[in-house]
Amino acid sequence: MNNSTFPQAETIEHIRQNLATVRQRIDQACVQAGRDPKDVRLLPVSKTHSAEFLRLAYAAGCRMLGENKIQEAYQKWQDLEDLTDLQWSIIGHLQTNKARYVARFATEFHALHSLRLAQVLDQRLTLEDRYLDVLVQVNTSGEKSKYGIAPEDAPELIKQLGQFPRLRVRGLMTLAMLSDDSEAVRGCFIQLRELRDSLQAIAPEGMELKELSMGMSGDFELAIAEGATIVRIGQAIFGARSQPDSYYWPQ
Repeated sequence: MNNSTFPQAETIEHIRQNLATVRQRIDQACVQAGRDPKDVRLLPVSKTHSAEFLRLAYAAGCRMLGENKIQEAYQKWQDLEDLTDLQWSIIGHLQTNKARYVARFATEFHALHSLRLAQVLDQRLTLEDRYLDVLVQVNTSGEKSKYGIAPEDAPELIKQLGQFPRLRVRGLMTLAMLSDDSEAVRGCFIQLRELRDSLQAIAPEGMELKELSMGMSGDFELAIAEGATIVRIGQAIFGARSQPDSYYWPQ
């Protein structure tokens, strides 16, 4: 989708209107899919926007924001610590040497991709005496540019994650291929839903894989039709970003 579709939001009221418009589209997509709109959570994605701009988002009603780059998110958390009920969701690739930042402040993490990262996160969370909701990122498109584990590797990882008491495994996340072929995009979402359903049968005791984090500004209605429970929306709320997607989803 062309970035010009999304004009820059500059005021609290503009952000509030965009949130309402996106929520209305979510609700309509749910009705068309025979789903309860309450079962789909909107996660506003605030990457690239300054901490001062995010004060406007907070005033417009946002209480959780999604960020891709952990050090950028960590700085914003520090800058906005006075907003004590503002929570942070890390949705981008994370290196093990930066896990300590996520463990310190994030409420949820959508991009768990390896047993090693799970180990480091659990250790860091123990030191911080915190818990973290996590989703396993799955590469459903098969593109080498995408992070995430291969679908066939997901069962073994899910089985192993039960040994980390500080990680609350909630479900799966994916990035669909960037394509004008809606059926190819839909296929990524179908694959994640079917994988989640199959994993529920083998998940360790007490682990409920309810969440499907899939769908962004250009494809979230397709994702909802295929079972998304969390949609990650940035540009349709805050406006087009100056950086290309490759800056936040590096090759």
